[in-house]
Amino acid sequence: MNMNLTLFGQSITFAVFVWFCYRYIWPPVISMMRERQENIAAGLKASEEAEVKLAEAANEAELELAAAKKEAAGIIEQARSRANKLVEEAKIEARSESDRLIEAAKAEIEQEVNRAKEGLRAQVAALVIDGAEQVLKDSIDASKHEQMLQQLAAEL
Repeated sequence: MNMNLTLFGQSITFAVFVWFCYRYIWPPVISMMRERQENIAAGLKASEEAEVKLAEAANEAELELAAAKKEAAGIIEQARSRANKLVEEAKIEARSESDRLIEAAKAEIEQEVNRAKEGLRAQVAALVIDGAEQVLKDSIDASKHEQMLQQLAAEL
């Protein structure tokens, strides 16, 4: 009987222990487990949202990078076209300047030629006058006249 009474006492003690645990210990443990579950679920959801946002940000960054590259290419093309335009303008200006300088040089050369011609004309006229004076001063002798013409020709 002792054994039965001990078994019965242990059973009652165990039942009281289970009731005590179920009443005072089990609810806080369950609530902590639920909070932990909710925290983990919230963390997983936040992780998934962050992953989606990260993918969106990567796509947006890729689009921005493509737009920036396109804009940079446009700016480079504009700079090249502007440089080509400036080079062409400089070539045209250089050609016009060289044409102007050539025309000025030609005009100056023509003036120098005219001056030289005028100088030669003046000298020829002076020589002709000198020759005519000498011919008129001397007698009209054919040999002297021939000699004077040769002398005039040599002077010219």
